[in-house]
Amino acid sequence: MTAFVRGPVGWVEVICGPMFSGKSEELIRRLRRAQIARQRVQVFKPVIDDRYSDEEIVSHSAQRIPAHNVRTAREIMEGVEPRTQVVGIDEAHFYDDEIATVVESLANVGKRVIVAGLDLDYLGQPFEHVTRLLAQAEEITKSLAICMRCGNPASRTQRLVASEERIVVGGARAYEARCRQCFEPRLSQVELALEDRGRARKAGQ
Repeated sequence: MTAFVRGPVGWVEVICGPMFSGKSEELIRRLRRAQIARQRVQVFKPVIDDRYSDEEIVSHSAQRIPAHNVRTAREIMEGVEPRTQVVGIDEAHFYDDEIATVVESLANVGKRVIVAGLDLDYLGQPFEHVTRLLAQAEEITKSLAICMRCGNPASRTQRLVASEERIVVGGARAYEARCRQCFEPRLSQVELALEDRGRARKAGQ
């Protein structure tokens, strides 16, 4: 249950979990409630996330809210207006390491900061700056998805495409939610090796 904070009291809320667990939807819900309460709200999203919209945060369930595009965490700090009361930040894992420092600074000057993002990468390893956010937060919501293999609660994000890059932007064709038992952390590397073998065979023909 989300706490209600009144007055200029700094506050950090983190919504984390795998893809398809409703993180962005929950972020949008909280921001809309703040708007209904006539609070001044600013929303930010990383410019790299252009899957659904360039100027909005859009959930997988098609909920949406206007947002400012930024390239770095520092741009969030520079873009927040003095009168803003609530700051929403989506896809925290896409930002640089400074995101935790920026969020802490905003809370220290009295902003309510609501952050959503993946806590684990495609190998099941923690995003270090998201881990810092979790340690700093007053409130944490851990969302679970549904495993696409067995239907159990899913806490992992399974990458389906061949890549060893830690950040690869994609939707349902590139990722699916998996539970701990069904999660295959090296699957994308296996796919990459198969692609390399296929290219080698074609080159040898």
